[in-house]
Amino acid sequence: MNASSVTELTVVRHGETEWNSIGRQQGHLDSPLTELGIAQAQAIAQAVADERFDALYSSDLGRAMRTAEIVGRRLGMQVIPHAGLRERHLGVMQGMTMAEFQSRHPDDYARFRGGDADYVIPGGESRRRRHECSVAAAREIAGRHAGQRIVVVTHGGVLQSLFRHVLGLDVAAPRRFSLYNAGINTFTVADGEWRLARWGDTHHLKGLGTMDDW
Repeated sequence: MNASSVTELTVVRHGETEWNSIGRQQGHLDSPLTELGIAQAQAIAQAVADERFDALYSSDLGRAMRTAEIVGRRLGMQVIPHAGLRERHLGVMQGMTMAEFQSRHPDDYARFRGGDADYVIPGGESRRRRHECSVAAAREIAGRHAGQRIVVVTHGGVLQSLFRHVLGLDVAAPRRFSLYNAGINTFTVADGEWRLARWGDTHHLKGLGTMDDW
């Protein structure tokens, strides 16, 4: 296979945010990167600084854009915002911890935890809808940059969807894999076939502190 026909997407999760650090659900809301989150973004930038990329995309949510801007400054690239790379909209849960959500909306908490991929959280969206949007956005970006190397900054839910899509895992199946803030993941596309080349690489974060699982 000609290497020039392979499209490569380096996909990273944003750095840690203040709400990540206390377990508060963000969805389409936002909170600032912590000092650790900024250091994580800088570590991503350092890790990819010597590589050549053709474009830099990011979810248009603030925490991803802030991470992408730090990476972009190091690479000398402008960030292209893409709404399709957003985290799942968590509706009434947004801004709450899971304990608060369980206390205030026990029925919705039970359904959210129940694994039904088609359950639509009030004011939000289903896991399946966000999965489909995430995969569609990645396909669009890959198609737009066929044969090129792209950096994508996004969220844990989007990465989860890409992992499941590429490995053929059901969207409703329990998650038994890790998703780290600022982890580096690589997907390749050749002749329409997606492959996972690297997952959960955190070597560049050594010494920065513990990364909480999503």
